[in-house]
Amino acid sequence: MDYLFTENQKMIQELARQIATEKIAPVAAHYDETEEFPWPIMKILSESDLFGVYIEEKYGGTGGGAVDLAIVTEELSKACGGIAVCYAASALGTYPIILYGNEEQKKKYLPDLAAGKKIAAFGLTEAGAGSDAGAIATTAKKDGDYYILNGTKQWITNGGEAQIYTVVAITDKSKGPRGASAFIVEKGTPGFTFGKKEKKLGIRASTTNELIFTDCKVHKDNLLSREGSGFIVAMKTFDQSRPGVAAQAVGIAQGALDHAVKYAKERVQFGKPISSFQAIQHMLADMATQTEAARALVYATARLVDSGAAKISKASAMSKLFASDVAMKVTTDAIQIFGGYGYMRDYPVEKYMRDAKITQIYEGTNQIQRNVIALELIKESLSK
Repeated sequence: MDYLFTENQKMIQELARQIATEKIAPVAAHYDETEEFPWPIMKILSESDLFGVYIEEKYGGTGGGAVDLAIVTEELSKACGGIAVCYAASALGTYPIILYGNEEQKKKYLPDLAAGKKIAAFGLTEAGAGSDAGAIATTAKKDGDYYILNGTKQWITNGGEAQIYTVVAITDKSKGPRGASAFIVEKGTPGFTFGKKEKKLGIRASTTNELIFTDCKVHKDNLLSREGSGFIVAMKTFDQSRPGVAAQAVGIAQGALDHAVKYAKERVQFGKPISSFQAIQHMLADMATQTEAARALVYATARLVDSGAAKISKASAMSKLFASDVAMKVTTDAIQIFGGYGYMRDYPVEKYMRDAKITQIYEGTNQIQRNVIALELIKESLSK
C-alpha cells in the first residue's frame, strides 16, 4: 500500500528503518533479558534528529506531526516494541506541553525534548486510578507561588529515566475530575523521588516506575493551562498519542509477520517447506491483511490529527483498539507457525507476543476505547 508519504517522510522512514535493522534488532534480546534502559539507542535516535519529528521548527523540531511520529514508532517497533516505547513515551510526556503549554513553557522545555537531550514521561495512572482516571488521589495544594504535591503515580513509562514529567494532580477535591490540574515537574525537584521499578511481561527494555511526591514544591509557572483543566489535558493528550500506540502495535505485528514468513520458507516438514502448505498460507494471508488494515487506519487517523480536526477522539480510539487487537492476534499466530520453537526464547517471536499485549492495556484499555467510540457514536446521532 502507498500511504502517500512526502519525500521528507520517506527519508524519516528509511532512517528509522535503518536504525531499527542495524542498531536495535541485534540488541533487542539483550535489553529484553537485562531490562536495562537503552540509552545508547536513545542517543542514536537523538543524533538522527528523530525526537523532534512531531515538534514545530521554532522549538527545534522538524515541523512534522502525528504521521511522522507514527512512521518512526512503527519502524522501531518492528525490531523491538520495548525500545520503541522509550522513544514514543517521551512524545506522550511532551504532548501536554505542546497542546497546553504557554510560550515561556514551550521555549523552556521543547527544544531539549526535540533534540533528545532530555526525554519526557506522563504521570497520570495511580494504584486506584487506571481506567478511572478521574479517581486520581495525588494532590497539589497552593501555597503562595508554589503548589505542594503529595501522592504516588504508578506504572509510569520512562519513570526514573526521564528528566521532564507532566503530572496530573488534584487541586480541588470538591470538584471531582474538574478539580484536577496538570504540572510540569523536573527530575531532581526536592520531594520528587522514584519508587519500585516494575518487572514486566513485555516491553522490558522500557522502564516502568513509581513517581513519589512528598511535599514536592512546584512553582506556579509550571502549571499547564489553568487550574481545573488537568483532566482535559490528559484526555486531549491521549487523543493525540493513541495513534502512536497503534503505530507501535502495527510495527510489532509486522515484525512478527516478517519473521513468520521467513521461517515458513525455511522450515521443512514432510519433505516440503511449511510455506507450501495451504493451512500456513492462509494464516500468513490473514496476518498480512489484518496488519495492513490496521496500518491504513493508523495513518488515516494520524492525518486527521495533523489536519487540526476538532473531533478526533473516535478515530483515535478506533486506531488504538483495532491495531492492538491485530498485534495480539498476529503475534500469537506467528508463534503457532513457529510451533514449539516459537515458544522458546531462542527464537524472536515469543517476545513480539509479550510486547504486543501491553498495547491492549496502556493509554486506555481496549474496553475503555470501546466506551469512547460508542459514546462518540451516540453523541453524533443526537446531533443529527
